[in-house]
This record gives sequence, C-alpha cells and structure tokens, in this order.
Amino acid sequence: MTDIASIRKEYRLQTLNEQETDPHPIRQFETWWQHALDSELDEVNAMTLATVDADAKPAARIVLLKGFSDAGFIFFTNYESSKGKQMAHNPNVALLFFWKELERQVRIEGLVEKVSAEESDNYFDSRPEGSKIGAWVSPQSRVIRSRESLEKEMEALTLTYAGNLIHRPPHWGGYLVKPVAIEFWQGRPNRLHDRILYEAVGKQEWKRSRLAP
Repeated sequence: MTDIASIRKEYRLQTLNEQETDPHPIRQFETWWQHALDSELDEVNAMTLATVDADAKPAARIVLLKGFSDAGFIFFTNYESSKGKQMAHNPNVALLFFWKELERQVRIEGLVEKVSAEESDNYFDSRPEGSKIGAWVSPQSRVIRSRESLEKEMEALTLTYAGNLIHRPPHWGGYLVKPVAIEFWQGRPNRLHDRILYEAVGKQEWKRSRLAP
C-alpha cells in the first residue's frame, strides 16, 4: 500500500506578486479564468460549494459555475435540495476552485441569494432536453426507492414532454454568491505558496493583502 504521508508535489509553475494583480478581484478572476480556459482544463467550471445547516454543521459538494460578473458568481440547483435548504437557513457560503494543472486555487466567501425568475428561466431554456426533464424527475437529496424507479420516471416524463415545451420547475433555479472576500493561491516551492487576499471594504472597494502560506 502507498504510504499516504509520503505523497507530495512540488509546485514550480508560476508566481503571484501584489504588483501583478488587478486592483479589483473580479478582473483578477477574469485573468485566471481565461488562463484556465486557454489551458483546456477538464471541468474548468467545477467548484466546491460549502454551506452550513441549522445545526452549524458544514457540508460541501461540487457544483458548476454558470456565470460571473462584478455582482458575483452564479450556479443553478434544486431549491429543495440539502444545499438549498441550508442556504435558505444561512446565506453565508464559500466557493473553491482548484485548477491543479495550473497549481492554482481561488477561494471565495460571500452571501448567497436567488437570481431572478427570468434569469433562471433563460438558463433553463438553454439546457439540453434530458437535463430539463431530469430537473423535474429528481427529488434531489431525498431518499428514493431505487435507481430503476428514477429511470422509469425519466422515461415516462420523456414521453409526456415529447415535442412539448418544457418549463422550468418552480423548485429549481439559480443562485448568486456575492463575494466579501476572494483569495488567489499560487503554488510555490517548499510550500511557501503565494496567497493574495481581497476583502470588501465598501461598494466596489477592495483591500489587498498578502497572507502567509
């Protein structure tokens, strides 16, 4: 068996200096995002979403980024899922991107809110038919009888909706994470990584700091 404690990787690809970063974290994210796109990373928009439940227990899972702007970062899911219920109870969330091929992480903390019904409708309309039907079929995060029961429901609804317009389920839509802190992490040799933290100090005003690795 592999000695887990001996598994390690030395990071050497890039550096990150304060002078090289943009004064605004979203502009800096745009730069890194373009680098990630240009590198053709697999699942480049995959990000960890961390939430907290009513008992203050944290939970985390992977979701997909579907847009970003100065307002924040957007993803879509089932409002009645575990994460949906947790976000309704406590809007404080965290996001994490890990682009291992670039030896980079972006960590985001902020407050989450639902996007408009119109924005959710527009994105839902752009999805493949199977994904639309799947949003109706899945009672996300709930216990189900079997995989077979889920597939039968999928088959039945596929026949029902054949040739018909599929509207967005009322329990499904988008969320916007409005950042209050964004950290850019660049791997460096000897675990002396570069960490640049942006903290919101006002409307569209951000303070930059270097953190110890």
